[in-house]
Amino acid sequence: MAITESVPVLPPPHVREKVAMTTAGLPMAGVGVVLCLGGLALVGTGIAGFAGGIGMGTGMATATVVLGALAVIAAAVAFGGLTMVNPNEARVLQFLGRYTGTLRLDGLRWVNPFTTRKRVSTRIRNHETAVMKVNDAEGNPIEIAAVVVWQVEDTARAVFEVDDFIEFVGIQTETAVRHIATSYPYDEHSDINRLSLRENADEITQKLSAEVAARVEAAGVRIIESRITHLAYAPEIAMAMLRRQQAGAVVAARARIVEGAVGMVQLALDELAAHDVVELDEERKAAMVSNLLVVLCSDHDAQPVVNTGSLYT
Repeated sequence: MAITESVPVLPPPHVREKVAMTTAGLPMAGVGVVLCLGGLALVGTGIAGFAGGIGMGTGMATATVVLGALAVIAAAVAFGGLTMVNPNEARVLQFLGRYTGTLRLDGLRWVNPFTTRKRVSTRIRNHETAVMKVNDAEGNPIEIAAVVVWQVEDTARAVFEVDDFIEFVGIQTETAVRHIATSYPYDEHSDINRLSLRENADEITQKLSAEVAARVEAAGVRIIESRITHLAYAPEIAMAMLRRQQAGAVVAARARIVEGAVGMVQLALDELAAHDVVELDEERKAAMVSNLLVVLCSDHDAQPVVNTGSLYT
């Protein structure tokens, strides 16, 4: 039976990441310090002029205070635009609700001070699903869990396309694991050449990675790797399936033993005939073959019986 693999159809993204317009932060910090100190000095001078401590008219003192206040406000604006970005981190900028760009360059940068700056980690993360109980392609209840290694690739889509991209990745990963588990059997017991969860782990994990990647692509997330960390039959059928596996192993071992025993019997007959050790008729050959097969295929050591009479007695 062919298994159809469904790939989720996702809507096109409304926004994509772009580089934000920024300026070096240290020069702007220096400008802010100069403006702040100069403004405070001007305000102090103006206040002293009002008190009559220095020869300054009221109009001049007022202008000095206003100029100093404007300098302090400009310094606040300069300081407000300073943004520290750590390695493997990004800042998503918005101005009046509009996406203006993403800042990925680490260090101290200066941006529009009136923008909002959302911190987004671009580090590599792990998500391990809980052990889930599902039915495989043959209807057998199994337990399965997986771990997915992922990283934010498009910060704009991660922030604006979904409510919470971390929760989104977790839910979509569990959905993909369930779909993969129900699409393939735990073990392949039939003659149909198809994949199974236990025997084709590498192929299954590749398909799992592809499906998870397709599901989380809308959130701007890149899937690095995925692995199945837990795979077992459910407890209620585990013993029955264990006996089934043991029976299959016993049958395979018996078949191998019989194959080897037949070869040894044939070798014995050929060697006896080649060296003219004894000439046996068909009835005695059949008896010899029967005895050798019993000795070679028995689970226990054979107890030899020595015939002291004639071969035909």
